[in-house]
Amino acid sequence: MTTRFEGRTAIVTGASRGIGLAVAERLVADGARVVITARKQEALDQAVAALGGPEKAIAVAGRADDVEHQADTVARAIETFGSVDFLVNNTGINPVYGPLMDIDVAAARKILEVNVLGALSWAQQVHRAWQGEHGGAIVNVASVAGLKPAPGISMYGVSKAAVIHLTQELAVELGPRVRINAVAPAVVKTRFATALYEGREEEVASAYPLERLGVPEDIGSVVAFLLSDDASWLTGQTLVIDGGLTLTGGV
Repeated sequence: MTTRFEGRTAIVTGASRGIGLAVAERLVADGARVVITARKQEALDQAVAALGGPEKAIAVAGRADDVEHQADTVARAIETFGSVDFLVNNTGINPVYGPLMDIDVAAARKILEVNVLGALSWAQQVHRAWQGEHGGAIVNVASVAGLKPAPGISMYGVSKAAVIHLTQELAVELGPRVRINAVAPAVVKTRFATALYEGREEEVASAYPLERLGVPEDIGSVVAFLLSDDASWLTGQTLVIDGGLTLTGGV
């Protein structure tokens, strides 16, 4: 589409499919090289092929909350492409549904470790290895569930509220060299969100003023904007991408 990211490199976590892959696709289309991560190597290899092969993308498999995996990924990015200009913290988990009073504390802890502490640790790794000296931009993928109570996915919402506040704190600490913003999507048609709309998509979409659910490309384009120089005076902000859902009181 453009060459606005030519010569720049992005790490995108959770990028073997869904929103993460759509973000990587948009960044490559705009000239970037990408390093994608997820747990399964086979899925990552397929994603690399879809992105144009090793000249445009490489993959590093591992757990998003594993510090050694994070350090290895950052090192591989610099070794292969020469920089880590951008980071997109897309990985998120939600292994449990139901009220907070019923949630297993170990499951709640894991949600926070991956969704919040993982995002912080990735930012630390990238900052120490590259962005602290050279600058750059970060986008965290939050959720509308982090903006107001979200029954059924309440612990996930707690974690995403923390991601939003983490974004603000880091924006203050890392400026002016590094900008950091977040996006807060509503329901996007991915495998991760299937339980929220499967078998009743039309009913769910009827609550949205734009009368449709999101698709991964809707998020990819906004993330690319936030990383770009077009957003050079934006930091610490959370852009809500929800088809108007929160205007009507929904989550």
